Amino acid sequence: MMPALNGYDVCRQIRARNPDVPIIFISAKSEEIDRVLGLELGADDFIIKPFGVKEVVARIRAVTRRCLRGGPPAHAPPFVMADLEVFPAELRARRAGQSIELSLREVAILRLLHECAGRVVDRDTFFNRLWGLDHVPNSRTLDQQISKLRKRIASGPARPRIIRTVHGLGYRYDGG
Repeated sequence: MMPALNGYDVCRQIRARNPDVPIIFISAKSEEIDRVLGLELGADDFIIKPFGVKEVVARIRAVTRRCLRGGPPAHAPPFVMADLEVFPAELRARRAGQSIELSLREVAILRLLHECAGRVVDRDTFFNRLWGLDHVPNSRTLDQQISKLRKRIASGPARPRIIRTVHGLGYRYDGG
């Protein structure tokens, strides 16, 4: 019931590109066949309207827990940020033949910045995507994590090439 594509087509396209993205249908369609089709196409959950907000939040948390359990997906493709090649499935990066061990959260920070290359990623986005919606952040938690990560991946700490601070807003990776 969306204007261009229906939810089933969108689900198919997302699953074709990335089998790990959590998908929750929220639909007015209440027939069993509609729910079964959505789940068979790869949705993680199917919520029928009307619904309670607390129920939706609980279902999002449940799907998120399932999707994040066990670390990075074994087939997470490597990506490149400047002169750093990141291997999410191995929890490491490589620069000029040197291996750099990374934590799951550090890989997630780099992946988020890579996905948003050229755009500022604000603090709320970092906290919501990497710590979860129910996390009450310490004002320095993200800054400390970024500082620690910069030290690990920096080729020249005086002029960071990968993680740039955008004062008052967040952080940015310029690409390249």
